Amino acid sequence: MPRIGVFVCHCGENIARTVDVRKVAEDAGRIPGVVFSTDYTYMCSAPGQKLVMDAIRERGLTGVVVSACSPQLHEPTFRNAVQQAGLNPFLCEMANIREQCSWVHPNRAEGTAKASLIMASAVQKVARGRALSASEVPVTKRALVIGGGVAGIRTALDIANAGHEVVLVEKQPSIGGNMARLSETFPTLDCSQCILTPLMVEVSRHPRIELITCAEVEEVSGYVGNFRARIRRRPSFVRADLCTACGDCATACPASVPNEFDQGLAWRKAIHIPFPQAVPSTYTLDAASCLNTQLVSSKSGYRVLACERCADVCSRKAIDYDMRPEIIEREIGAIVAATGYRMMSGEGLADYGYGRYPDVVDSLEFERLLSASGPTGGEVLRPSDGKPARDVVFVQCVGSRDPVHGYPYCSRVCCMYTAKHALLFKHKVHDGRATVFYIDIRAAGKGYEEFVQRAMEEERVLYVRGRVARVTQVDGRLVVYGADTLSGQPLQVRADLVVLASAMVPAQTNVAARLRVPTDAFGFFQEAHPKLRPVETLTAGIFITGAAHGPKDIPDTVAQASAAASKALELLSKTRLQREPTIARVDEAVCMACFECVRICPYQAVEKHEVRARDGRLLRVVARVNPAMCEGCGACAGACRSSAMDIQGYTDTQIFAQLTALMTGAAS
Repeated sequence: MPRIGVFVCHCGENIARTVDVRKVAEDAGRIPGVVFSTDYTYMCSAPGQKLVMDAIRERGLTGVVVSACSPQLHEPTFRNAVQQAGLNPFLCEMANIREQCSWVHPNRAEGTAKASLIMASAVQKVARGRALSASEVPVTKRALVIGGGVAGIRTALDIANAGHEVVLVEKQPSIGGNMARLSETFPTLDCSQCILTPLMVEVSRHPRIELITCAEVEEVSGYVGNFRARIRRRPSFVRADLCTACGDCATACPASVPNEFDQGLAWRKAIHIPFPQAVPSTYTLDAASCLNTQLVSSKSGYRVLACERCADVCSRKAIDYDMRPEIIEREIGAIVAATGYRMMSGEGLADYGYGRYPDVVDSLEFERLLSASGPTGGEVLRPSDGKPARDVVFVQCVGSRDPVHGYPYCSRVCCMYTAKHALLFKHKVHDGRATVFYIDIRAAGKGYEEFVQRAMEEERVLYVRGRVARVTQVDGRLVVYGADTLSGQPLQVRADLVVLASAMVPAQTNVAARLRVPTDAFGFFQEAHPKLRPVETLTAGIFITGAAHGPKDIPDTVAQASAAASKALELLSKTRLQREPTIARVDEAVCMACFECVRICPYQAVEKHEVRARDGRLLRVVARVNPAMCEGCGACAGACRSSAMDIQGYTDTQIFAQLTALMTGAAS
């Protein structure tokens, strides 16, 4: 006969306001198998935990139910407490009577009745539970960081400086990400490159960081502490050990294409360095734009086309047309995804003339116009004819906070970088006119509100509260049609340039699928818990940081990067890892070998296993669970046709006992 103790928490007034906790404790005392029940103001406090530990020792409890808040919040706390008292931690169950009861029931009688049912359900589950023990797996002391923007750079440096090896993978020929495109940063207006370039150089020279550019993570297999990453590196057709970045090859190259680093506002050669401060500072031959595409893509190396001008002028003989894609495999202990963001494009910008009028640009394009290393040398010139822009209109919330034409979320940084853009424009064009259309101002960082006020008051930037309906062109100039919602008057503003603060969207979504990590409705990586585990994912050993997680500014990105690094270091600092035992288990005697579980498992934790006789004869093939890879999601148990699959700690017997208690309103 089980001996169960039930402990009901008041949680101050969070629970006690709408639940009669003393009655819930009294109801618990009437359930067969419950030998002790009580209530306490704060069960998670030190006295509350001592109450649990003393009851286990004095009354010989074989199971504990804590009726309180979400198990995500305090389950580890109470499991540690019962373990210290000598009870298996997995014989402690939390009944959530706060989020699932008191917070959603204004009626006290109904809330109390429901709390008693939830508690009784938990009692039935723990009464049929059994002691479980965590499994252990070894740890590979190396981290993989995907993405070489400021988030990936900061994460890689923090991990490497702590003494662990790091593999940093970047899709582009250079690290730096979108921050490298910025002219200056708010609210201090310090040079973006002055902040970023030293970190980029430090990464390239760090003895514990392996930098792999022009590469993508193609596949990740394995499990926490023991991942195996398959990385595909594109050929650069330039030998980094020979290239001196003299630039003779680019001068000789006859092929020009839009420069993606300058957001298509300038041209680059087929062989190029992305930007002057690029790391690594090695030229890359873009096979897609090279006139000799047949040559650089030929598997045999047979030269059929004539253009080899870059190779002809290279005194170091660094051009190698015979380079091939390379597969690099690395054993990894922890993974950090820092894949960054891109600006929204498509139909959501069409009403504003983007893509139709060359003088309508997005925020990153305007950054390049402002930058001293940009296509105009820092002068604010119209892309259409190269003439100076005197009147600039900035439109905020283009695609953000717009569920019809864009996304319902706020992109967070738009208010601030628009103020920065307007201020920098006024610094460069003193007699220029800057007009900002806004819905409201969200400046929630240190020094941010003061920065916006500086743009309004000191630089005389005109802020108009209202939406822009459309942008057209009349007599060679743009006309912005909007409304001032404060005065209730329609507005028409003529402009030389219109800058759209378009929504930030995730840069890569295929990485999430390869890592087997969920995303939210918009493609951003989904964190395990928004408050308690903001840089962790539901896949153990994989962490997220920066704009891959959601829109954020540079300070928040860097802070989160160090947070992700610290979580990775917590994992890498251990010799062996303990894995939760609440995982799937196969009854091989019942398994009918349909292998639906193998197909449906999102973590690839279920494998086909050959059962052989002592003489080696194959007897049968059954499903078997790799305990190191299983996350206990239960998909396999739900799909199993023969009921051979069960989740330890959540067996069918336990679940049906819980349901019975809920439906009958009493213990069974």
